[in-house]
Amino acid sequence: MSHDSRLPFEALPTGLETAPAPLEMRPQRGVSLFWRTFFFLTLLLVGSIVAWLQTFRALEYEPRALQSAQQLASLVNLSRAALVHSDSIARVSLIKTLAAEESLSIAPREPNDNFKLYDTDALSRNVSARLKKRLGNDTVVAREVNGTPGLWIGFSIDGDPYWLLTDPSRIGPVAGTTWLIWLGTAALLSLAGAALIARLINRPLKKLSFAASRVREGDFNSSQLNEAVATSEIREVNIGFNRMAQRLSKIEQDRALMLAGISHDLRTPLARLRLEAEMSVSDPVAREHMAADIDQVNAIIDKFLDYARPDNLRPEEVSLNQVVEAAVYALGEDPTRQVTVAIPPDTRVMGDAVELQRVFSNLLENAQRYGRSPGDGMVRVDITAKAKDDAVLVKLRDHGPGVPPDLVQQLTQPFFRGDASRSAATGTGLGLAIVERAVARMGGRFALANSSTGGLAAHMKLVRAPR
Repeated sequence: MSHDSRLPFEALPTGLETAPAPLEMRPQRGVSLFWRTFFFLTLLLVGSIVAWLQTFRALEYEPRALQSAQQLASLVNLSRAALVHSDSIARVSLIKTLAAEESLSIAPREPNDNFKLYDTDALSRNVSARLKKRLGNDTVVAREVNGTPGLWIGFSIDGDPYWLLTDPSRIGPVAGTTWLIWLGTAALLSLAGAALIARLINRPLKKLSFAASRVREGDFNSSQLNEAVATSEIREVNIGFNRMAQRLSKIEQDRALMLAGISHDLRTPLARLRLEAEMSVSDPVAREHMAADIDQVNAIIDKFLDYARPDNLRPEEVSLNQVVEAAVYALGEDPTRQVTVAIPPDTRVMGDAVELQRVFSNLLENAQRYGRSPGDGMVRVDITAKAKDDAVLVKLRDHGPGVPPDLVQQLTQPFFRGDASRSAATGTGLGLAIVERAVARMGGRFALANSSTGGLAAHMKLVRAPR
């Protein structure tokens, strides 16, 4: 084993450095259910408010226009009658009384008076039309005369034209600004109610999503949902999900127990068989082959147990340098193998030392089997690492023939051993699957890629220990 800190560290496969676990493709993030529900409820409420407002306007403006026109026509007719039937001295006193007590001003209408018609909105036009109908077509309704604003009504007394000035509030907006305040209050309360309804709908789905993620990670105990909720549909879903999680937990426990039992039941007769073979078989070559077969069966059992290992693991601070050195040392001496390690001193990661050594042992074993150089048959393995932000990026690369690009993604599938040349070697096809599961249990990521200069490269992104 040699150390060379000058070895290059090639780029990781696309997305390995930045994308979060797991490795499978994630769906494109869209609008959440909360905002979609809130948006649709808001549209419904706004549409209802607008329809209600239009209905209110249609039902209120016509009666209000009629009432205002009647009041103004009565006011003009009463003023005209009072002026007609009073003498000149009483007329002056009457005009002063109307101005003081009723806020009415009556003045002669001159031919050169400048005025602006009272037609600013639908209500004013409706009132003007009704006044003309009641008082005659020569009636003029203005909102300003000679620069003086107000509600001006032009009428005639015995052929003489006059102006009657009154308060414009006699024809004002419907309910003033009060209806706007109430409309805004209703809109705010409606939006708050929409947000509350959307949250009530979204909350059980968020809990279900969280519980499903815990089940996916193998944490069945933390995935229990409330079975006493008031909503019957959600209660049925929660009960069904809890029963499913319990069933999966039971299946997982049975699987682990079954594999442990198989391991225990097989190892005892295998040990006896090896002892009997060594004592009874006289041919040393045959005895050696039998011992090798028994060792291979033991190794296969170990692989199955490693793959079935439960996911409950508590990461702790581990020295990456020591783990790699131990894994390389366990290979033993082989003149046809050369392992080059370039890891910065005191590189520490979060994980399990035994699990991490098993990872490197499987990768080295895989390189030992399939990574021989086509030219001289040597096995050359480069192990490099570098720290980046809160992670440690590790690469283990052989200089063998590599694998077809279309098979790279399948190498981590259980029992998959690649092409015909690779399947010729003995093995279970679980080594790389075990590596991927172990790295994921430690909170990291694992990916395989053909190296640009030849050979297969295994890339790992491990959690860096706090400094």
